[in-house]
Amino acid sequence: QVQLVESGGGLVQPGGSLRLSCAASQSISSMNTMGWYRQAPGTERELVAITDNGRETYTESVKGRFTISRDNAKKTVYLQMSSLKPEDTAVYYCYLRKFYRDYWGQGTQVTVSS
Repeated sequence: QVQLVESGGGLVQPGGSLRLSCAASQSISSMNTMGWYRQAPGTERELVAITDNGRETYTESVKGRFTISRDNAKKTVYLQMSSLKPEDTAVYYCYLRKFYRDYWGQGTQVTVSS
């Protein structure tokens, strides 16, 4: 069983930046898909960004504003979020797919508001 622990959420003003981190309890490799999803109240969980085998995929609404990266040695994936908008407000969940199993973090709240 892999545990994922997120950190870095919080309250930020529109146009601001935040960096989310997610640390895995077991080793990860570049072949393991890792990424971030988010869920706003009353909506379904949606993909934000994922990375695997050196490829990065972003949902259209965050392209050019968010950057996903990972440090396999530290077993950590990051999400750098810039030019944040109120519609980015959601609980952000870390995701890992390893050996054909899906793992989720507990979620971290990101609130964009003035």
